Amino acid sequence: MDRPNAVERALREAAPHEIFDVLRSLIERRHHARSVELLMADYAMTRLQPVGVLPHTGSPVSAYESAPGRAFGAQEPHCVRDSSASTVTAHLPVSVRGDRLGVLSVTLPVGEGGEMEAQVLEDLQEYADALAHEVVVAERDTDVFLQARRAERLTLAAEMQWQLLPGRSCARPEYSIGAQLEPAYAIFGDSFDWSSYPDDLYLTVSNGMGEGIDAALLTNLAVNSLRNARRAGLDLGGQAYLADQAIHGQHRGERYLSTLLLRFHLPTGDVEIIDAGSPRLWRLRRGAVEAIDLEPQMPLGMFEDTAYVPQHFEVEPGDRLLFISDGVYDALSPGGEKYSVHALARSITGTSLLPASQVPRAMLRELLGHRGSSPAADDCLVMCLDWHGRRAAG
Repeated sequence: MDRPNAVERALREAAPHEIFDVLRSLIERRHHARSVELLMADYAMTRLQPVGVLPHTGSPVSAYESAPGRAFGAQEPHCVRDSSASTVTAHLPVSVRGDRLGVLSVTLPVGEGGEMEAQVLEDLQEYADALAHEVVVAERDTDVFLQARRAERLTLAAEMQWQLLPGRSCARPEYSIGAQLEPAYAIFGDSFDWSSYPDDLYLTVSNGMGEGIDAALLTNLAVNSLRNARRAGLDLGGQAYLADQAIHGQHRGERYLSTLLLRFHLPTGDVEIIDAGSPRLWRLRRGAVEAIDLEPQMPLGMFEDTAYVPQHFEVEPGDRLLFISDGVYDALSPGGEKYSVHALARSITGTSLLPASQVPRAMLRELLGHRGSSPAADDCLVMCLDWHGRRAAG
């Protein structure tokens, strides 16, 4: 009998491009599955696309209006019975540390009762969890899973930007994060990054300058400069200073980057923040939406030897923070009204019951309704952070 540790060992020993094939064989052998399918969420988070050897893959399904989409959205197993075929299909979320990758769909024969046994469903979810971890590792060595995420070809700039990102969602006991970029297949310079430490969460949100490859190269320089400074142990002001010098040294002030840099102290909820230009920050607290006013400082790379001074505020359990680029809050309706005037607050309130991982996609859909048929004038970035706080010991 294949116990979870045996499954994990089999996946680790498989070639990167074969890990799903190995898992499928294990499930077919142990549970006599009729079919086993892995669907990956596309870059726009609107489709679930089957993994297979291109171009011979199955048709994608909606990430919202489908049985697999229901498991993907709720992040819980969803079973569908087919009485005529005497089968049950279990759709299981494939996620790792809160990052939603896709769905594992397994069709099994069932007897007269027509229900899947609880132990079988638990086994399948353990397989899906093991697969999620191995997919993240395998993506370093194979393109199979990255190709399955594409509903269309990425521009080169978008390819560069997506490779920078840490994920699109993340969860720890103290917080949950979700983020999304649009247009997903042709983004330019907007970006986000985060890194978790035992007592700190570092987070950056950048609003890129320019278009195409130039914007992507600028953002790559900024993000990697900030990572280099953070990993060297510099404080938030030192991280901003080093990135500022790297960008100015390369472009002499002709190109620069607007960035928010934050450090959350997990035990206390104290937030250290540097507002180097934009994006903007909104807070939802006890049903009230408010913009967080910060002292603006110079964008990274605009001037030489800029000294950055952090500000402070505190988050409380239950707070929701929204980080939003100017492509969102400056978007105009057909009548010329900015999205940030009225529609943004309504959107923040209207998505308050959704988990953080689903908020960015929902807000960007509402932005399309506000903008109408007008084309997007800029990248659009939304990041949502739900603060839960750290429970006291004992």
